[in-house]
Amino acid sequence: KPWEDYFQEALLVRYKDQQAAEYYNWYASCFSPSYMESYGAQTAVDDVEHIERVINTNDLSLKLATCHSDAGAELSFKIFSHKQQLFLSDVDPILENLGLNIISEKTFRLQPNTREPVWLHDFSLYRKFAAGEISDGMRANFEEAFHAVWNKRINDDTFNTLVISADLSWRDAALLRAYAAYLKQIQFGYGIRFIAETLSRHRQICRLLVEYFHAMFDPGRTGKKTMAPGNVRADLLLAIDAVVNLSEDSVLRGYLNLIDGTLRTNYFQKDAAGLSKDYFSFKFNPEQIDGVPLPKPKFEIFVFSRQTEGVHLRGGKVARGGLRWSDRTEDYRTEVLGLVKAQQVKNSVIVPVGAKGGFVIKGAPAELSRDQFMALGVSCYQTFVRGLLDITDNLRGQEVIPPRDVIRRDGDDPYLVVAADKGTATFSDIANKISAEYDFWLGDGFASGGSNGYDHKQMGITAKGAWISVQRHFRELDINVQKQDFTVVGIGDMSGDVFGNGMLLSPHICLVAAFNHMHIFIDPSPDAAASLIERERLFRLPRSSWADYASKLISKGGGIFERSAKTIKISPQMRQLFGIMAESLTPNELIQHLLRSEVDLLWNGGIGTYVKAASESHLDVGDKTNDALRINANELRCKVIGEGGNLGMTQAARIEYGKRGGISLTDFIDNSAGVDCSDH
Repeated sequence: KPWEDYFQEALLVRYKDQQAAEYYNWYASCFSPSYMESYGAQTAVDDVEHIERVINTNDLSLKLATCHSDAGAELSFKIFSHKQQLFLSDVDPILENLGLNIISEKTFRLQPNTREPVWLHDFSLYRKFAAGEISDGMRANFEEAFHAVWNKRINDDTFNTLVISADLSWRDAALLRAYAAYLKQIQFGYGIRFIAETLSRHRQICRLLVEYFHAMFDPGRTGKKTMAPGNVRADLLLAIDAVVNLSEDSVLRGYLNLIDGTLRTNYFQKDAAGLSKDYFSFKFNPEQIDGVPLPKPKFEIFVFSRQTEGVHLRGGKVARGGLRWSDRTEDYRTEVLGLVKAQQVKNSVIVPVGAKGGFVIKGAPAELSRDQFMALGVSCYQTFVRGLLDITDNLRGQEVIPPRDVIRRDGDDPYLVVAADKGTATFSDIANKISAEYDFWLGDGFASGGSNGYDHKQMGITAKGAWISVQRHFRELDINVQKQDFTVVGIGDMSGDVFGNGMLLSPHICLVAAFNHMHIFIDPSPDAAASLIERERLFRLPRSSWADYASKLISKGGGIFERSAKTIKISPQMRQLFGIMAESLTPNELIQHLLRSEVDLLWNGGIGTYVKAASESHLDVGDKTNDALRINANELRCKVIGEGGNLGMTQAARIEYGKRGGISLTDFIDNSAGVDCSDH
């Protein structure tokens, strides 16, 4: 009989007569000759359900099944897509990271009685880490994981191997990925890939780690017949003790230690639609976590998603400080920890201790426009703030209201304030709107500033305070910086609070050079009056950068250069001003010359550690982003002023610099440099 007759009979077995007839009329001419050669009519009836689904949802439909072939395939994975054929280069990495190798792939164009076709991609696969039969639960986990990666809900990396190798859901694999990301930020001694491979090699321990986490924090386990957390932990310790390799033992114990140090998590919360959240937040007790860089904060919240990560460090239960948009994706926690040290001192006159937070964007496309990049930053900031509020207690009068679906392993903790900081000066209203969504007890006091508060950038308190140090320094040199011209090299740009406000505080600033993370600005012979007017224009211009500076106002031999450039041609004026012998330099080499230049003042209104002691290595500094820029303290040829305590120096560099009589007055204020101030 013709293949179509078998198809009609199979439809009659599956459906009632009328529905079978409708399906036959709709799909009789759907299947190509190559499809009919490859599959039987019963398979076609099964595929009809997937074709219906992709037409109705315009989304992928997936089917994983076991198979056997001479080529060694053990799995068949079908992907149905509507309108567009999928590219193998897009699918292959996802399957590889899910722990599968591709043996072959067949593609069929299916044309039901619709305008747009449906594409069927059938992959023959085998597992890299074969372990037992493929269960129905594993099939469901795999299909959900592929779908989550395809729709960019989770990262596409080797942690997804655990879905097949350890029979985990994609969210449980993402949980282990999130913990690994935090281990990286606290300078754990092993890389992310090695951590993922270790978990894949020890599948049973991996499952026990997830079970231990669920036993500790799943509010839905109450009343169920499940193992107590202590019993699961005991089994974990026995299993880890049996691991022979020391490095792998360290990784597995690192996970156990992190779970022990976790106080709260939003992992089991649902969103407004009743779906699991795509981001995780964890509240840690750093005192319980081994290897956390000193000083250890009292509390720490870590927020993780595919698009963003961030940390919030608090010195105590009542502590305040800003959230910043960091560009240090590799070590943003190191940056935030350094800021907390200064914040501890600065806040001592208003609240007991300080706090700081920071988030980063991960994997932003290079082709984004400035507005698109800003929109992405706002979205990441919103995720970060929601992650903080998800696991923070609320207040109703004197009553403490715990967050929903959160098991608390600490006491009441309802105090959380997020001020503006670098990159987030205009975000206070955004944060307060989220605070209102959560009905948080502080209302618009949650984020200082905004339309109902003081504007952090417009008031410029920090820069004005640091400028007192500038005036004091130069007064000792018999120079009045409000009446006499003086030369400055700066770190930052006019859109920043500290840099922007500071570079407007005297009409006699001769800003000969400045740099931020995107540009290098050079003006060898600036007109103090004209450049002040232009800097003020940039200060008022939303989201300005050095690229917005009017080039006609830049003196001969200067310019604005991209830090992404391969080389920068050095003009005669630049060579003379900065003592450069070379005809051209890389951007990083030019910045090093700017830091060493014999100007009157280095104004650090940016972020990063640019000066270390001669006795220190880059590893000691812990700021990977700026390793290529850094100089030694004995190479400084100018006075250095920055935000309170934020001089861009390590503590050892401050001491080395201070011994030469160059320590800043801000260091006397924060008293963190360890310098004897009795003679000043």
